[in-house]
Order: sequence, then C-alpha cells, then structure tokens
Amino acid sequence: MSDTPLLIAGLGNPGAEYARNRHNVGFMVVDVIHESYPFAPWRSRFHGLLSEGIVGGRKTYLLKPMTYMNESGQSVGAALRFYKLPLSALVVFHDEIDLAAGKLKMKTGGGDAGNNGLRSITATLGPDYRRVRIGVGHPGSKSRVASHVLNNFSKAEEEWLVPLLSAMAEAAPWLARDDDTGFMNKVAVILKPPPEKTKPATKDD
Repeated sequence: MSDTPLLIAGLGNPGAEYARNRHNVGFMVVDVIHESYPFAPWRSRFHGLLSEGIVGGRKTYLLKPMTYMNESGQSVGAALRFYKLPLSALVVFHDEIDLAAGKLKMKTGGGDAGNNGLRSITATLGPDYRRVRIGVGHPGSKSRVASHVLNNFSKAEEEWLVPLLSAMAEAAPWLARDDDTGFMNKVAVILKPPPEKTKPATKDD
C-alpha cells in the first residue's frame, strides 16, 4: 500500500440540469464512492468540491471539478500540486463515447479521444495519469455527439448504470492498491459472478 494519498477525480458539469447527463457519469461514480466509505462532507476547494477519507486503508481525496468539463485541468491541477502528488496518484473517471454503453476500460496515458475534460487535464499535467473509461455509446454521427453526452441516461441505461456504479465503488480498494487489473477483474466478478460449483452427487443423496 502506497503512503502517498490517492486523488480520485470524477468529471462532469456542475448544476442540477446536468446531474443525470451521460457526460456526468464521472461525478456519479465519485458520489457513490463518497457514500460507500468514511469520507468527510464535501467542501469547496480547488475550483471544485473536495472530500477527504479512506479507501482500502489509503488516504484518498475525492474531487468533482466545478469549472465545467472543458476546464477540468484547472481544478485537478490545483489539487495535485497543493498535495504534492505524483501523476501516478491520480485516477480520473470519465465518460467514453468510443466504448459501448456499460463497458468499462482502464488505461494509463494515451490520447484524449475527444473528451475535453481529459484534454484540459493533459494540457495542465501531462498524459501519464490513470483513467477509468465508462462507455456511454456513440450516437452514430459526429454531429450528434454533443447532444448525446449532454442528455440524461435513459431508463433502459439506468438498469446497467446503477449496478456498474455500485460495482466500481465496491472495487475502489484495488485502485488504492494501484492494482488496476484487480479493479477491473473485481468489477467484472461483481457484475457477473461465476456460477456456483455443484457438489457431485453421492450414493447417500
């Protein structure tokens, strides 16, 4: 377990009108993590909402930038610099249109795939941070992307979204251990548990 605190940032836009947008799924994850572990109440810091707590035995900061998505780096950069954290201590949850709805992938570094929140963070800090990419699907044409991500999740999507948010929160201790593969495996097992092994029948049965 690292002695260095973990900073988990969820990306989204502030305001009630955006709260259930696909673009705000990063905020949603961080909110569920906040509810699931011992965290202090949210407070205004670093152009965002910050809470301090413990995940898997590791000191963890949760951050929701209130700068609007396009300026996320302003908030995340301020927090990372204030706490003197390396980029490896940063995990960013964000929506991903290039993944099918409900799919999850994790990577360190790489491009921003058109996500303006990532673009802002990368411009501020460089690309070598950990990202949890939450698939919200592609609307089919580039002209419809903005309206797609700025619309609310549908009732049908809520059926996979709620269990996925819960599973990511339950698996968060693996992020605290810097075990990204373990995190992904844990989420997969929670969402689709392996079938129970049945005992072979005996003569007494």
